[in-house]
Amino acid sequence: MRPAFSVVFLTTLSGAGQGLLIALFGVEWLSRLHPEWTAWQFVTPGFYVCGAALALTLGALGLLASFFHLGHPERAWRAIAMWRTSWLSRECLALPAFLATTFLYGLAHWMHASWSLAVGAVAVLASACLFVCTAMIYACLRFLQEWATPLTLLNFVLLGCASGFTIATASAAWLAPGIVPGLGIAAVALIVAACVGRVAALARNRRLHPRSTLQSATGIQAAKVTQISRGFTAGAFNLREFFHGQSDAAMQWIKWGFLAGAFVVPLVLLALALHTESAALLVAACLVQYAGLVAERWFFFAQARHPQNLYYQRAA
Repeated sequence: MRPAFSVVFLTTLSGAGQGLLIALFGVEWLSRLHPEWTAWQFVTPGFYVCGAALALTLGALGLLASFFHLGHPERAWRAIAMWRTSWLSRECLALPAFLATTFLYGLAHWMHASWSLAVGAVAVLASACLFVCTAMIYACLRFLQEWATPLTLLNFVLLGCASGFTIATASAAWLAPGIVPGLGIAAVALIVAACVGRVAALARNRRLHPRSTLQSATGIQAAKVTQISRGFTAGAFNLREFFHGQSDAAMQWIKWGFLAGAFVVPLVLLALALHTESAALLVAACLVQYAGLVAERWFFFAQARHPQNLYYQRAA
């Protein structure tokens, strides 16, 4: 498939915001559960307010990016019409719900309200729903075997949470230094888990065999079929939108690049930052990880082999 950068940025930005919100709620929940821990004396309402504002900004930027994927943005409101049957329509409802509850969560802490934990739980639920809706847009497409697996949902959740917890750790370096070690360890665990899940998906996809053949694509039931023309004399939608246009060598470089950028380098930077107590290294880990996640999401879309490319394989 040909990746659309609008969707790449939508899923990575909103995923990071969702993971950050979950991290904030986790910190508050633990502070209520174990108030005797001395680390909580470093956590001020400002940590939650700034964290919620950042999560809201990431989600809003993702929403803005999604508009560049629309041919007629003025009709975007119609996307919710098929919410009973369409995961895309459900995502269009879940994303504003996540943004609204995240705003209320930050507002609750700004007001020092006692109901902040309750609204945080609702925001986490909205985040979980958004993860499911976004991932199922792709996992429900059975004819794209690379996406049609529970690993798609698992990886969307783990990658979003890993990036969100890394951002939370960097934020805590300025606003709540006492909880940096705990958040950092959680971020490391999530990055490792996300790496395992993504490598498992790569290994699964490597073993896949296309269900369709050139015979089934063309309707020519001969033992050997050779295509000598792509069927077009000029460019066409089928040739642009269903193949990424990169060589196998380029795809290999992108794969190893995102594995390093999304997992290996952030792990090293996090370990060094926790050892040296360096906030700059934590920020670097966030930036490198996000660049790696953009490459990962591009590869996720590009790796899917649309069956129509069997028919137009001369262009692919």
